[in-house]
Amino acid sequence: MGRVVKKTQQNEKTGQSRHTDAVDEVLAQWQRERPDLDLVTMGVFGRLGQLSLLLAPALDEVFTRHGLQSGEFDVLAALRRSGPPYTLIPSVLAKTLMLSRAGMTNRLDRLEAAGLVERTLDPADRRSFRVSLTDRGYEVVDAAVTDHVANENRLLASLTPEERETLHRALRGLLRAVG
Repeated sequence: MGRVVKKTQQNEKTGQSRHTDAVDEVLAQWQRERPDLDLVTMGVFGRLGQLSLLLAPALDEVFTRHGLQSGEFDVLAALRRSGPPYTLIPSVLAKTLMLSRAGMTNRLDRLEAAGLVERTLDPADRRSFRVSLTDRGYEVVDAAVTDHVANENRLLASLTPEERETLHRALRGLLRAVG
């Protein structure tokens, strides 16, 4: 995972030092040029963008160790979360994962070829089929989700439990507002 270069600046008023990053530098430049703007939101979005770029490879590494791409993990995880018999119809999977039918078909093709899911005709509607975890798919997704959660905990270990909860609530509120 890439590292954000941190610099230390000393507050002239308090004498305390604080770490700065590239986002702080951009904000300082904008503050100098446009002191009339409230730049807090720019800092939030800058850091969200940086985090996305830095965290994606660290998350994908876990899936790769289990022979999966992140999108394939998402399909297996949706089936596993559905509970026994770990079966869903493709339209429900696509809606859950916000995918097109074509995108879902591609993922299912790869997972079926790997022996992690199977497609069977839906007895209630012969025009449709159901997607189920195979025994191997169940084992792979259970191992992958265990490692995934451990990795997420490691990535957020620098935050206190209270900071994690605050971040969780704030991001939920932001998603609700923009989604």
